[in-house]
Amino acid sequence: MSAVRSSLAAVLLLAAAACRRESRPALRLWALGREGEVVAQLLPDLERRQPGLRVRVQQIPWSAAHEKLLTAFVGGAMPDVLQVGNTWLPELVALGALEPLDDRLARSLAVRAEDYFPGILAATVIDGVTYGVPWYVDTRLLFYRTDLLAAAGFARPPTTWAGWLAAMPRMQAAAGPGTWAILLPLREWEAPVILGMQWGAALLRDGDRYGDFESPAFRAAFAFYLDLFHRGLAPVGDTAVANIYQDFARGTFSVYLTGPWNLGEFARRLPAALAERWSTTPLPAPDGTAPGTSLAGGSSLVVARTSPRKDDAWALVEYLAEPAQQVRFYRLTGDLPARRSAWEAAGLPADARARAFWLQLQHVRPTPKIPEWERIASAIARYGEAAIRGEMDIDGALEALDRDVDRVLEKRRWLLAQPER
Repeated sequence: MSAVRSSLAAVLLLAAAACRRESRPALRLWALGREGEVVAQLLPDLERRQPGLRVRVQQIPWSAAHEKLLTAFVGGAMPDVLQVGNTWLPELVALGALEPLDDRLARSLAVRAEDYFPGILAATVIDGVTYGVPWYVDTRLLFYRTDLLAAAGFARPPTTWAGWLAAMPRMQAAAGPGTWAILLPLREWEAPVILGMQWGAALLRDGDRYGDFESPAFRAAFAFYLDLFHRGLAPVGDTAVANIYQDFARGTFSVYLTGPWNLGEFARRLPAALAERWSTTPLPAPDGTAPGTSLAGGSSLVVARTSPRKDDAWALVEYLAEPAQQVRFYRLTGDLPARRSAWEAAGLPADARARAFWLQLQHVRPTPKIPEWERIASAIARYGEAAIRGEMDIDGALEALDRDVDRVLEKRRWLLAQPER
């Protein structure tokens, strides 16, 4: 009878343990867009390594992500780990929504700072504190038609903007009437900001308290940007290009300032006859120092400050940061890895089109790390379009831009003026 009781007790203990494992809440990971669709495929190995650790992924569309993050913070419903676009980090840090990671990074054997592109890593550091681990990277450079560049008399892409200014009209002529040299979508703020950075503009001044778009450096860069449209090298109306891939194949435009997501899109969508007639190149620089500066973009993984399971959350971040997982993630999504060792393992530096991004990522800079940047970026695009369309002259556009940016930063100035307690 005692043997029966012992067996029953053992069964009950096992059942209780199983019940405890089942009742342990799953770690919550919010991931955005395509990344949210595929990241679950990486998680079974982590769950096998750490029995009892389960991860529930919620996929959120990029278009709804910013509002959902803010709503979750206000409602006390933040996930444990979330993917955040790097330009959103300062806003979430200002809200106190994110866990500082420096102590964990210092102890980590899996996440090594020297394995990351410095400009990308810098985007995760706010006021000297690290809040994110880069998950994948992006930046912008030039996609171009190699055949049209050759027809213009250039054996290789120029390394200066002056060189491209010489090449682009010839490429346009080689493509035929009714074409443009370069596509710069009017509603994108990235091109004037990249050019401003290359010309040495700070964008903001006095500790990011005021706009600095009327500075000589930004004005020179903005004048160069506008001149691309005024010369007829770039289309003024967005409707001039109906389908990016078809129009690039037709030669409607020969050069496109864009990011790594288009490596896969161009490979899939361009006709087979064009497969060997396009490539990528790092951005030129005004002074011939190549590559020129571009933007430090991409997404990072962060831990919510309110997570009750920060050790498990960090284990998930470390796992997804492993080079092997970075390579798997790249093959699932096409997102470029954040770690150099993952690039090497995937053979990316040997691929000519990907290598341009490898080179460019050594020369990237984050946008100003303030919560108000998204609003400022929208204003840059708005006044850029007004100047391109001739609705404002360059001085009026930059003066109005600085005025609007100063209004946006009014609360920041007030907060920084308060005495420390």
